[in-house]
Amino acid sequence: MPEAKLNIKLLDKTDNALSIIYSACRQCYSAEFSGNIFENSRREKNTEKISSFVRKVIESGHESPLEHVKFTFAVEGVSRALTHQLVRHRLASYSQQSQRYVKESHFDFIIPPSLRNDRELNSRFLGIMELIQEGYNDLLGLLKTKGIQGEKANQDARFVLPQAAETKIVLTMNCRSLKNFFYHRCCARAQWEICALANAMLDICKKELPEVFGNAGAKCENLGFCPEGQKFTCGKYPPSAGSRREARG
Repeated sequence: MPEAKLNIKLLDKTDNALSIIYSACRQCYSAEFSGNIFENSRREKNTEKISSFVRKVIESGHESPLEHVKFTFAVEGVSRALTHQLVRHRLASYSQQSQRYVKESHFDFIIPPSLRNDRELNSRFLGIMELIQEGYNDLLGLLKTKGIQGEKANQDARFVLPQAAETKIVLTMNCRSLKNFFYHRCCARAQWEICALANAMLDICKKELPEVFGNAGAKCENLGFCPEGQKFTCGKYPPSAGSRREARG
């Protein structure tokens, strides 16, 4: 029962992403057909002109054109506790490994840092995982004696599995949804596991499409202050817009 490690791979992103966003932005303000705008942008040798235009439009808050471009990621080495949070981001598509069709007779798991870094807690956690594994396998064996096997047995035995159980998932989000995801989940107050996932995805997005994601990240990075309030702020930014103004003098 080894501890699983986070692994992310970008499977795909929309081709000609920048040109698509550019033509969608321009269509809002132009009488010209966006199909022609798109083709002209692809032939444009001065790519910085297009990049600069897209950055300015995004900075102005006009983000609906970002919905035309999507990223698809393969993710493994995350817990079911994480994916329960992930699917709350609704403007996305998910395909997750099934515990009904995939038997968990040797399930991997995620160990929270607070437990991993303490010898006593780590030992206790590993013991619990072993007991759950034994219980799961025992249930499968008992179900088999009752004539219940395969997915019918898996779908009922899985009820004893922990949220720590490792899972794999494919997720697709458009750029606007990704920015919102980073806005909330890159925050230092986000749960540590989904925060790590968000930051790793953000690094990929910044590399692939810097015009869109160059300034993306936690809400405080965008606002210049922490909207969580004095009680919950991590201290990186002042806890309110008023505090920001005072700090700037």
